[in-house]
Amino acid sequence: MRSTAWLMWLGACAGVLWTTRNPLYLVLALLCIEWVRASLVQRTSPSVLARSSISPARLVVFMVPLSALLNAVWTRAGDTVLFRLPSWLPLIGGAITLEAVVFGALNGLVLAGFITAFSVLNRALPVRALVNLIPRAFHSLAVIVSIALTYVPFTLRQAQAIREAQLIRGHALRRVRDWLPLFMPLLAGGLERALQLAEAITARGFANPGRGNLRLEALALVGLLLAGLGWLVRLLVPAFSGWGWAGLLVGMGLTGWSIWRLGKRIPRTHYRLEKWTLKDGLVIGAAVLAVVGLHVPLFNRASLFYDPYPVLTLPLFDPLIGACILCLAVPAILLMGDSPE
Repeated sequence: MRSTAWLMWLGACAGVLWTTRNPLYLVLALLCIEWVRASLVQRTSPSVLARSSISPARLVVFMVPLSALLNAVWTRAGDTVLFRLPSWLPLIGGAITLEAVVFGALNGLVLAGFITAFSVLNRALPVRALVNLIPRAFHSLAVIVSIALTYVPFTLRQAQAIREAQLIRGHALRRVRDWLPLFMPLLAGGLERALQLAEAITARGFANPGRGNLRLEALALVGLLLAGLGWLVRLLVPAFSGWGWAGLLVGMGLTGWSIWRLGKRIPRTHYRLEKWTLKDGLVIGAAVLAVVGLHVPLFNRASLFYDPYPVLTLPLFDPLIGACILCLAVPAILLMGDSPE
């Protein structure tokens, strides 16, 4: 599937997780994201990268208790008191309420969903597809992002290889000093790779990218200033809100046009062009339905807003909203028919 379809799916996941704190809807969204992640893992050949995928179950086990604990310690709202910490403890002394624990756990679910959705995007799209999403006007930024995205996986693989080599030599890692034979080869390998990468970039002419267009760059800067001024007018001077919206839209349009024109001056070649398919349309349509369905007045939108304070209550559930959230699982259904790579 195209990178645009995966970005729309990621945006739909973020929209659902950001809109509601209903635990039933959050769990449903997490299950859909996990189904998509599991489908991507199944169609990938077994490897270290496949086994190191981020699982929502692991994130939930770690983040939900941690978030619940932090929120319960720092928040004193709620009527159901579980226990009290000594008042002489600075900052954390006081009552620990059930409502604060539940609200913190819900925030942990949201955070786990965001991290898992981004990990799915990282697995579904190669680095070149992520870099191609950056406008051509920011070609320097695209190179930096590509280096940053590949640095961490390469370092992890190199660290694993060095550790296995040290274990074969009988070197056990028991104390902090025992890690020195691991860090030194890792540092030397990183420096060597950095020098090779610098030579390759220079050989490809990246050291002399050429001169840009000062007029278009100045126009983009003016557009940013105009958009920022319009946003401030809309917030600080409600009487001129219309002028604020006009300045915001004109500034954004001017900036976007300038960036597009700057990108046209920089050539880009493609080894393999992405083509639109029926799957892309289905994923984009499902993503739009998942987000728009949460704002349809005919549905019970009151069920989206769940607040455990001041007394814990049972959350509501609308089957129609639940059906819209299930649209997040469309990529998993489409991946079921693909052959493993």
